[in-house]
Amino acid sequence: MRNFSKALIITIISVFPLLSFAQKAYKFGHFNSQEIIQAMPERDSAQVKLQKHQKALEDQLEVMQVEYNNKLQKYTEEKDKLTDLIRKDKEQELAQYQQRIQQFQENASQELRQKQEELMQPIAEKIKKAITEVGKDNGFTYIFDLATNTIQYFSSDSQDVTAMLKTKLGIKK
Repeated sequence: MRNFSKALIITIISVFPLLSFAQKAYKFGHFNSQEIIQAMPERDSAQVKLQKHQKALEDQLEVMQVEYNNKLQKYTEEKDKLTDLIRKDKEQELAQYQQRIQQFQENASQELRQKQEELMQPIAEKIKKAITEVGKDNGFTYIFDLATNTIQYFSSDSQDVTAMLKTKLGIKK
């Protein structure tokens, strides 16, 4: 009987740490970043600024295009009256202007992407901070963004933390 008691105590002592380890469950959460971004008021002001910047670039491009079309039309009308040297010079001038327009389009596109990144950076940082806080405050092991990850399956044990993030960010439902 004494040996049985010792064996039982040793078994309990050796199994107890395993039981406490086994009880440490991982907690997973998920959210949709697109839904969060769409709901943030900062996004609207960023979109307005981006559209204003885009409009300014489009207006400049339109001015350049109109100027090119006017030069082309004038050249077409006078082409037969010009000497070979002047005609070649005008054609070269038109080709250079067309290249300027194309270069402007490429630069404008790149500048627009940079402006969007610049405007969205504070929003992304605010969301990241909220995710970290929600994760720490609620004991999550992982929180997945469904908008950027291609998760084919997630368990019903995964908790949608979108509402918690909206609350943390001060977004009204």
